[in-house]
Amino acid sequence: MAKDDAMQTIDRAIKILKTFSLNEKELSLADLHRMLGLSKSSLQRILNTLVLHGLLDKDEKRKTYQLGIELYFLGEMVEKNSKLLSVSKPFMEALRDELEESVQLNIVHQQERKCIGYVPSKHELMTLIFVGQTSPLYAGASAKVLMANLPTDELSELVKEIELTKITEETILNKDDLRNELAKIREQGYAVSYGERVKGAFSISAPINNRFNETIAGISITIPTVRVDQEKMDLYIDQVKKTALRISEKLS
Repeated sequence: MAKDDAMQTIDRAIKILKTFSLNEKELSLADLHRMLGLSKSSLQRILNTLVLHGLLDKDEKRKTYQLGIELYFLGEMVEKNSKLLSVSKPFMEALRDELEESVQLNIVHQQERKCIGYVPSKHELMTLIFVGQTSPLYAGASAKVLMANLPTDELSELVKEIELTKITEETILNKDDLRNELAKIREQGYAVSYGERVKGAFSISAPINNRFNETIAGISITIPTVRVDQEKMDLYIDQVKKTALRISEKLS
């Protein structure tokens, strides 16, 4: 399929989904043809694909379509992460102002660590991070704190399946070492890493929990190793843990 054709198909799929509303919860092929002016053959192909991926449901008897359950799950994810970010942002800024270092908010998405919030350091020298950035769950404090706090069965299965690939000289490549490290992180309530994913970067991360004590995110600070003050290590850890706890309490 040519690029322009693919873009046109995506555009049409979006228009189809947006045609449904509180007043038009259930539509037939003929309804969509009338409302959108698209050929029935093109509509049928797109509708079949949307049904296949759960974005639409089809009533085989009535030959009608309605929005699918997959959209509900996507909406739940957006709502959850939006609230998480809005609650967390003031605490992230306060932590940045206290320690004068970059602060990130991360979640697990598709078995990776994903950054959904970032407050940059005011120093000229800092580790480059951006919202949407992803990384393996086994490398770096921001990822490992999330991995360590996964449900036990899920964590066990993930460690079995995961392929440990060298990113830097500090990346853990032995699964027994990884299991031991994750158990330690879970017990102490925070993770620390030196250059496991980005050479020259030091990071501390602590878990953010919901009212059911389930870890839903992690907050991290990242500091260039040349600026790490070992005498402030207890302060770094204490402030990151306290910030994670304050966000957790606010979300409860």
